[in-house]
Amino acid sequence: MERTLLNEQEKPGRTHFEILFMSWAGWVFDFYSLILFTFLLIPISAEFHLSNVSRSYVIGSSLAATALGGVVMGILSDRYGRRKVLQWTILTYSIGTFLSGFAPSLPFLIVFCIVTGIGVGGEWATGQTYVGETFPPKVRARYAAFMQTGAPFGIVLASIVGGFVEPSIGWRACFFISILPAALVILIRRRLPESDVWAERRRLISEEGFKAANVDLESKNKFILLFSAEYRKLFIQSLVLAIFDMSAYWFTYSWLPGYLHEQRQFPMAKSAAWMLITQAGGLLGYLSFGFVADRLGRRPAYSIYSLIMSLALVMITLMWNLVVVYPAVILSFMFLVGFGTGMFSGYGPLFSELYPTSIRNTAMGSAFNLARGIQFFTPVIIAVVAEKYGLSGGISLAAIFAILTGIWIWTFPETKGQKLKIVGEI
Repeated sequence: MERTLLNEQEKPGRTHFEILFMSWAGWVFDFYSLILFTFLLIPISAEFHLSNVSRSYVIGSSLAATALGGVVMGILSDRYGRRKVLQWTILTYSIGTFLSGFAPSLPFLIVFCIVTGIGVGGEWATGQTYVGETFPPKVRARYAAFMQTGAPFGIVLASIVGGFVEPSIGWRACFFISILPAALVILIRRRLPESDVWAERRRLISEEGFKAANVDLESKNKFILLFSAEYRKLFIQSLVLAIFDMSAYWFTYSWLPGYLHEQRQFPMAKSAAWMLITQAGGLLGYLSFGFVADRLGRRPAYSIYSLIMSLALVMITLMWNLVVVYPAVILSFMFLVGFGTGMFSGYGPLFSELYPTSIRNTAMGSAFNLARGIQFFTPVIIAVVAEKYGLSGGISLAAIFAILTGIWIWTFPETKGQKLKIVGEI
């Protein structure tokens, strides 16, 4: 009797939700580890006497390392499985964050940021691949969106620790307590099964007929396969989409706490509170995007959310002086900046539906994290632009990239409701 795969079941069950929760929790602490640096750089800079440009290297090095983590962990996940590599990524970023508390100088801090970035780069794609391969097609986008809500929860947690806890315990202790997410590895090992789509494919390639036809492709480097004639165009499209969207995001968030604190003279606690407003919007945006994408399709959903983000960004930067006299209005636009970032919920289902099982995690991790790694230059660019136009001028560039994201998505086919394939693929 043929076994029914998890993604072929009519409705999600307990196993689905355990996979979703663990992947979500890993993403919460993944993003927390990354964003925590943007808050703690303020007291770190005071202790190490760092300039804005030097500070940008800390953020940039962590972002650049996510590119390496995305590629390496993606390859490992396609070879060794989603469950095992999910554990490796969580351990890596937890250890990197913990070690940052011991940094005696800027070079050591950058090294520990790189370790953190490698783990951060691998977790998202592994978790999204896990969810994408196990949930039924008709609800894939909405549950991938639920996993994506880990990002605003991570930022909220980083805002609380960096804005409210740090003044009491110091920046080093904030890094030390960030080892706690490593406990998730124990739960993942005890509770979760392997992705049955990945396991089924491993079973198939052990059969002589299938293996004989695919042995050469199986032995090739998964990353290199992304540049083969069959996948080159699609992968470049995916990478460009992610670059546009990542640029919109990191031009906004890499300096937003500093923008509110330094240019708008907000106390750190108030900056953290306003960041919480954006993340309330982000939470609603991430959650709602999945329903919109399942109803209208992936492409219309991206365009709607990118337009919202672009408009809101202009209002909180270039138009700040016109709207700040109306507190409810400026806070509404802060909320909408976060809401627009909901389009990041689209990558999990979109990339799961575009790529085959054999290279799915490699493709997802490489496109998403190479784009994030390129953002090494983003905080540096903003720091340079800020010298002439202020941080508002640098951050406002994010609006352009948000619009480009909403346009570029239309170069892709619509994949709403598409069933994932296991056989008949490389």
